[in-house]
Amino acid sequence: MADRIRWGILSTGSIASKFAEDLRLLPDAELAAVGSRSAETAERFAERHGVARAHGSWQALVEDPEVDAIYVATPHTAHYEATRLSLGAGKATLTEKPFTLDVASAEALVETARSSGVFLMEAMWMRCFPAIRRIAGLIADGAIGDLVSVHADFGMEGPVEETHRLRSRALGGGGLYDVGIYPVTFAHLFLGAPTEIQAWARMSPGGVDENTGMLFGFASGAVAALTCSLIGDSARRATITGTTGRIEVPRNFFCPSEFTLWHGEQPERFEMPFEGWGYHFEAAEVQRCLREGLTESPLIPLSETLEILRVLDVVRIKVGLDYTA
Repeated sequence: MADRIRWGILSTGSIASKFAEDLRLLPDAELAAVGSRSAETAERFAERHGVARAHGSWQALVEDPEVDAIYVATPHTAHYEATRLSLGAGKATLTEKPFTLDVASAEALVETARSSGVFLMEAMWMRCFPAIRRIAGLIADGAIGDLVSVHADFGMEGPVEETHRLRSRALGGGGLYDVGIYPVTFAHLFLGAPTEIQAWARMSPGGVDENTGMLFGFASGAVAALTCSLIGDSARRATITGTTGRIEVPRNFFCPSEFTLWHGEQPERFEMPFEGWGYHFEAAEVQRCLREGLTESPLIPLSETLEILRVLDVVRIKVGLDYTA
């Protein structure tokens, strides 16, 4: 690879802006281009973030020969099409979570990437934070013994207007795929795929879940109790309990700068502050993989992305969340 990995951002929303800001924290990254369905929108984004080239179509962006990697930051329902275009152009692709809204389309993208040898990764930024990686290492080393349970919640304060993306079934709205994916992914990181899944949700007038609870059972005997909401600002904390201790992650567990390891009443606090929003951690992982010639990230493997989507599919069906209706 060249000295700098040249990025193109596909879409111009708020997450795309944060990603653009964080790329500046990586000395070996360059924000080379942006693409939108509107030339005017792309040009405004380019001017705001100092991007050299603005493309008025997704196709033009992915065909830009001065771009090495594409970050797909569209609304959920466009992830499949945008990722398909990027892979078809042979571009390494980082696609925002949820990867897609159903397992079948995700499997198709994974097959395309693997058969063509093009790098693909879900942008589950939580997995790339230093604190999360340190927690995973501690647990793997037996710091809290055999795992007993995981508790995690992510609730947002309402009200959210019915016209907002989060409440639009046509745009893949609802709590489960937007914020619920974090507790589910957090539990999966430490416990793997559940063998039993129970779920309940209060549905909005527009047919998306706005308050959801999940209870997972695992072959090991461990359990996970997870919640997500669009109508109540929860503590947004997470706890992993083992037979000899527990780890507590404070508010906004999905982008943590600290956590506490407990043995009985004895706490050990780990502080891991970071600059920016934290999106540069996932960009750095993509760049590491590209420089090592990898087509999948061992930190966020595609098999794990598919496994989590299968869990979300079960929950979606159980609560009556139907994006095809």
